[in-house]
Amino acid sequence: MQNVEDKIRGMVVGAVTGDALGMPLEFHPPRPLNRLVRDMEIGPLPAGTFTDDTEMALALAESLLEHSPLEGGDFAQRLLAWLRNRPADIGIHTSRVLNLIAAGINWQEAAERVQREDPGNAGNGSLMRAWPVAAVHHANLGLLIAESRLQSQITHAHPDCVNACVFLNLVLSDLIHRDSNKPTGAAIRESIAASLTKVSLGSEFELVVNLAPVRQRENLANSGWVRHTLESAFWAVLTTYTFEEALVSVVNLGNDADTAGAVTGAIAGALYGYAAIPEHWKGAIHGEYPLRSGRIWFLQDFINLADEMMELG
Repeated sequence: MQNVEDKIRGMVVGAVTGDALGMPLEFHPPRPLNRLVRDMEIGPLPAGTFTDDTEMALALAESLLEHSPLEGGDFAQRLLAWLRNRPADIGIHTSRVLNLIAAGINWQEAAERVQREDPGNAGNGSLMRAWPVAAVHHANLGLLIAESRLQSQITHAHPDCVNACVFLNLVLSDLIHRDSNKPTGAAIRESIAASLTKVSLGSEFELVVNLAPVRQRENLANSGWVRHTLESAFWAVLTTYTFEEALVSVVNLGNDADTAGAVTGAIAGALYGYAAIPEHWKGAIHGEYPLRSGRIWFLQDFINLADEMMELG
């Protein structure tokens, strides 16, 4: 069996890699199949740079490393500090909640107020940053479920958002501990099925997940809706046979390419392990965090973070 360390490193580095690979394709239409992007490219940021997906995940990782159990107030303040340092990209829903917190409203009321004003909004802003909980609590499903819910509720209170974060982290945990000698398609299908026994997505959302592998590429919206992100991610890992092809498939859907890349990268990293991530991709990832600090993260920093979170668990 592939070791847990390799899979947790794969999940962490995979998420960052997918984020960076998708960065130049965000907000663009799907790429034609004969012109797929297969390497890190310049976009709004230099090639290989991670985005808000990873920045918020690092804020969550910091909070988890400082406080066990996770403290909602601490994580909210870390997100607020990130906002005040003017990130290059931030979701509208996340921004609205954090601006209310900045005005002195506690995070519970801020998140609930924004949700009440737009009750149908179920974006992927909390899903994109959820993977650190799986890195820390992969062996403790009670804490994994509770803290996956909490980290979402701080900005995204919609049940689909909360349940999607729980579901994703359950899948990641299951893959981290699953026998890698099985065919990858069977492994991911078994992880999905096992995870759906522990969280209720609701019949419609569950159908989206289960039908993902039979969807046609041209029918995948890959929008900022949390259902679309999970649909794209599971389509990618269930219709390919390597980490590289899963990531290439999903980011070239365009639209919310960086978030779909980050979520797919976490899943594929936990499925295939760190060694399966192409070296030229791993060597390219970098970015600043905290913002405006001059602290630049590279591959070894993410390996160190993965090991530190694993030890905490």
